[in-house]
Amino acid sequence: MNNLEFRLRTFVKYKDLLLELIKRDIKLKYRRSFLGYVWSVLNPLLIMIVLTVVFSSMFKKNIENYPIYLLCGRTLFEFMKTGTMNGLKSVTANAALMKKTYIPKYIFTVAKVSSIFVDTIFSFGAFFIVMIATRTPFHWQLLYLPVILVQLYIFTLGVSFWLAEMNVFFRDIEYIYHAICTAWMYLSALFYPIERLPVALQVFVKVFNPMYYYIFQFRDIALHGRMPGPRLMIGGWIWAFLLLAIGLFMFQKNKNRFVLFL
Repeated sequence: MNNLEFRLRTFVKYKDLLLELIKRDIKLKYRRSFLGYVWSVLNPLLIMIVLTVVFSSMFKKNIENYPIYLLCGRTLFEFMKTGTMNGLKSVTANAALMKKTYIPKYIFTVAKVSSIFVDTIFSFGAFFIVMIATRTPFHWQLLYLPVILVQLYIFTLGVSFWLAEMNVFFRDIEYIYHAICTAWMYLSALFYPIERLPVALQVFVKVFNPMYYYIFQFRDIALHGRMPGPRLMIGGWIWAFLLLAIGLFMFQKNKNRFVLFL
């Protein structure tokens, strides 16, 4: 209990630094950009239009309201991918600062993931614009959306801790993970109905692909106006806390060795 209390006090002590790091990352992303934060809405809209034109002719008979179907999957997957890719480099990118003064190393990973999370929240403006444009009903179940986002945030944070720790010792992790994300994207049914996959592969995705739980919870709400089933809800929390536990364990176990490899 004393150890937990110490960690909580340390987090509170450095909360202002965490907020400044989040603000810095968001400002740097849109520095010297004419449209600034408008890109958070405009960028997913433009990509959605391009992908809809490319894929809708292939799947329009199988998927009702394809723009919303596509945007649900892509928005969540893009947050996970961008958050983990940034989290992966969070420790090595701040090596100089870590060598000069004591700062809890996890602060940098939390800041990276949190700044991407804030940007993703901005991007949901595009989602609601598309809902209005496609005349998709606004169901009360949309109020459950923040819960799904919290699940995904915890999951992304856990993966980021694990990747950040591995990247300190093995710099090839960045390139390996990029390839993994490409395969992961195509196995998450972002562009196509999951029924197009062979039955065995469908079972694999529904059991072992964490993104399936978050994306299909979102689609149940946005497309069908219904609450996700208990399997999706519970599975989302299990994957979130499982990866957070693994990520934190690996990060805490090796954090004192970081300085030797930075």
